[in-house]
Amino acid sequence: MSEKTRLGNFFEDFYVGQTIAHATPRTITEGDVALYTALTGSRFATTSADTFAHSLGFPRAPVDDFLAFNMVFGRTVPDISINAVANLGYATGRFGHPVYPGDTLSADSTVIGLKENSDGQTGVVYVRSCGVNQRGQIALDYCRWVMVRKRDPASPAPESVVPDLPAAIAASDLLVPTGIRIEQYDTALSGSTDLWNDYQVGERIDHVDGMTIEESEHMMATRLYQNTARVHFNQQAERAAGRFGRRLIYGGHIISLARSLSYNGLANAFSIAAINGGRHVTPAFAGDTVYAWSEVLEQLLVPGRKDIGALRLRTVATKDQPCADFPYQTTDGRYDPSVLLDFDYTVLMPRRE
Repeated sequence: MSEKTRLGNFFEDFYVGQTIAHATPRTITEGDVALYTALTGSRFATTSADTFAHSLGFPRAPVDDFLAFNMVFGRTVPDISINAVANLGYATGRFGHPVYPGDTLSADSTVIGLKENSDGQTGVVYVRSCGVNQRGQIALDYCRWVMVRKRDPASPAPESVVPDLPAAIAASDLLVPTGIRIEQYDTALSGSTDLWNDYQVGERIDHVDGMTIEESEHMMATRLYQNTARVHFNQQAERAAGRFGRRLIYGGHIISLARSLSYNGLANAFSIAAINGGRHVTPAFAGDTVYAWSEVLEQLLVPGRKDIGALRLRTVATKDQPCADFPYQTTDGRYDPSVLLDFDYTVLMPRRE
């Protein structure tokens, strides 16, 4: 094989403290936004209409936060997870400067932990990734951990380092986009009159709608983000040697679908402020129908703002299981077999003073 081609990093190629600048910056276009809407059906007014966004103080409609997240994630894949078995979880994610069409995102990652698995075939790599725009402003940073194959099972295990990550981003660390004002917020156009004050801790919201994933759609989404992980791209390889004999749906696409479905019940959650934690519980495949429900974990006051509050939410996505009974965990503490995603994040929402 030519030495000019790369097979990507395996578990033994990583070391704690390693910093990787990822290739291929990506300029976000109006076409990307339109395709993302076509793939997810997102209906949040702030990211759908320049006029609505402008009434809140945005110069134009910002890019959906999870489109920005997936684009940054895609930069990291060739170096971090091209040889992954599975992406396992997220923590301490914070969204910063809004991303607009025309902005160029680039990313780097720092290895913050390593732990070889007991089978000696794989290990878990913990990284903190940061995405910045062309002006060097941070769009988002987050931690994730991923199970990566070893090149040589006989290679010695590194010293185990598992980072101690906080359970959630504190309210004082949440960033409200500069210049945002709420006095002209139009609930008729947003699609709901329910504001921050109308939600209660412990409340569960069934988002009702379901969305079936088509093979062509999840492949197009993966290409949109330039996520080159083989488990999503190569059906021949997965049929021959994969755990399930077919391509897995990229987990970030499930996050985007869950966020899109959450519009029905959380229409005024106009911005994502933080990713507190989350895990992909079971894999999704083409043909699965995704449902979602959310639980309000906390009502947070945003320092210095009486017009905006924050809700810490747990959104659970399920496959082929409507959420009227809020499937989550069985009596012995295990996840219900239908659960795809358990995602803990914080949203910003208008607040009545």
